Amino acid sequence: MPSTVIKHMRYNPETEVLVITFVTGKVYAYQPVPADTYARMLQAFSKGQFFNRFIRDQFRYRQLDN
Repeated sequence: MPSTVIKHMRYNPETEVLVITFVTGKVYAYQPVPADTYARMLQAFSKGQFFNRFIRDQFRYRQLDN
């Protein structure tokens, strides 16, 4: 299902970095996100709800340039 909050995600399993582009255009990198957490996010019905519950405020993050 398309997300109303998340536009795009990419994940690097070697560095455990999850990069999320939000519909607002802001881009954030989260780490260290375990591969199983990313896999669960891909399967989640609501990516936004999963993000809010299991990613946001759980991992270090930094804003990237657009």
